[in-house]
Amino acid sequence: MTDKLIPDLEMNFQLYDVLHADKLCEHSKFEEHNKDTFSATLATAEKIATDLFLPHNHIADKNEPTFDGHKVTMIPEVQVAYNAFCEAGFIAGRYSFEDGGMQLPEVIMTAASAYFMAANPSTTSYPFLTSAAANVICHFASPALKQQFMPRMLTGEFTGTMALTEPHAGSSLADITTSAVKQADGSYRVKGSKIYISGGDHELSRNIVHLVLAKIPGGQPGVKGISLFVVPKYRLDENGDAGDRNDVQLAGLLHKLGYRGTTSTALTFGENDDCHGYLVGEEHHGLRYMFMMMNEARIGVGFGAAMIGYRGYQYSLEFARDRTQGRHADHSEPSKPAPIVLHGDVKRMLLAQKSYAEGGMALCMYGSHLIDRVNTCDDTEEKHALKEMLDLLTPVFKAWPSEFGPKANDLGIQVLGGSGYTREYYSEQFWRDNRLNPIHEGTNGIQALDLSFRKLWQKESLGLKILKREVEHDLSQVVTPKTGAMAKELVHYLTALHEIIVHVSGTIKSEKQVTLLANAQALMNVFAQIVVSWIWIRQASVAEQKLIAGNATEKEANFYKGKIQAAQYFISWELPTIDRDLKILKQDNDVCSDMDPDWF
Repeated sequence: MTDKLIPDLEMNFQLYDVLHADKLCEHSKFEEHNKDTFSATLATAEKIATDLFLPHNHIADKNEPTFDGHKVTMIPEVQVAYNAFCEAGFIAGRYSFEDGGMQLPEVIMTAASAYFMAANPSTTSYPFLTSAAANVICHFASPALKQQFMPRMLTGEFTGTMALTEPHAGSSLADITTSAVKQADGSYRVKGSKIYISGGDHELSRNIVHLVLAKIPGGQPGVKGISLFVVPKYRLDENGDAGDRNDVQLAGLLHKLGYRGTTSTALTFGENDDCHGYLVGEEHHGLRYMFMMMNEARIGVGFGAAMIGYRGYQYSLEFARDRTQGRHADHSEPSKPAPIVLHGDVKRMLLAQKSYAEGGMALCMYGSHLIDRVNTCDDTEEKHALKEMLDLLTPVFKAWPSEFGPKANDLGIQVLGGSGYTREYYSEQFWRDNRLNPIHEGTNGIQALDLSFRKLWQKESLGLKILKREVEHDLSQVVTPKTGAMAKELVHYLTALHEIIVHVSGTIKSEKQVTLLANAQALMNVFAQIVVSWIWIRQASVAEQKLIAGNATEKEANFYKGKIQAAQYFISWELPTIDRDLKILKQDNDVCSDMDPDWF
């Protein structure tokens, strides 16, 4: 298989033709950069990902980390790749110059992450979790706590995790029982258990900084009583280095379907009543702080799912071009087998993969660019409005690619036929790795509930109003015939979306609310498919204009035609599937909500 993780045409199209990311350099925040520095950053990411991450992706899958009761051991290639990532400054890439970072736009760092996620999602998880954990400390910790931990996290000397989930509580954070008792010196003694903690133990770094949710005695019940703590694996000595071992124990490694190169851990805190933790921000505000990391991670999860889907698509596409089998209907020489890429059903599966993977990639890159728009907006009112739209779309950024990325990988297996079902080929690992994404960082069902019961309505639906403004603006700019026909089709569904949101607003206030608890996924389907259709129209419009301009090379023209064809596939094959969901929502369908557990 080719080692070219992402074609340059694809990356440049997304960044500069569709998003105009180079214009961010016009703002003072990014004035030190230009398109050349962006290109250099991406070239470095591509080289490290290709040379050091890609070669051991499948080796790590076959040789997952082990725990002998004392320490975790993993293949040495992971350490080499991790060190190179840190030395290149990628953990600190998005951070300010003052904090030791490169002050790069979010969209450029997201683009850089595409190479690593496509090459090796398991090894990539260690520095990515660290960067996200450091961001929470940067924004909410005291200056002293920030100084103690953040610089070493940004260099990769310390890694980071988030420790939320408990064995009995799962996603219901209101039910966590991990406790934190304040001491005379201002520190806390943390006691409890956490599970499914990615990167929770390893030997890659000198220390591991856990961000732990816990409850301080006397606080309110439920989520209002949750606080956030920095709990290092090793306490710091007088020089700020890793010193004595903290009372954090690895109870065991969990053995996963995919992402096998990332340690998934069960951790115990305070087994010997001596686990030192340090409060982040104020007591009882921990969940609000942690949501910064969780929301960042949710966009990252969605993007990772898109990139694993993309890698699988590229793999199956190459196979389909090389594999000969059967005869094409128009083949003039029956004695010569045809490449299966010519077969209609294979074309259908490849188009679906392309529409899912490139749609998810473009969706999440739009999301990261939206973060940059928020960060560079000097108009207070507009900044607030853009933040609301970002908040509204975050469940979609996470859920849609993590549903359709694995679907792309499933189709990738099917394209390979019997070969796809064997471990001698890589398609099955792509699917296994991607199957985690609909689950972690809030299951897709939780994302649907968040969208249906909170995000659509908060701040008097300001986010929805701004999204409508953005979509209508883009559709008004469409001047080309093929994209114009797609835009017309989307307008029909935008009207249907407005009508169903009005209907659902009434359902929520009525005794039929229980039906929406069961039908929230239907609303997510409607909303997300419309959003992704808009994202595809944005791409198709640019591609069609490039073709009409008439100065594209043959390679570029084929690329643009492929974009238009994938957009047409999505609008004509995928978007109409929401008609079922619209009907279910309009009827307040109670088939699922009325199902009695005894009837299963």
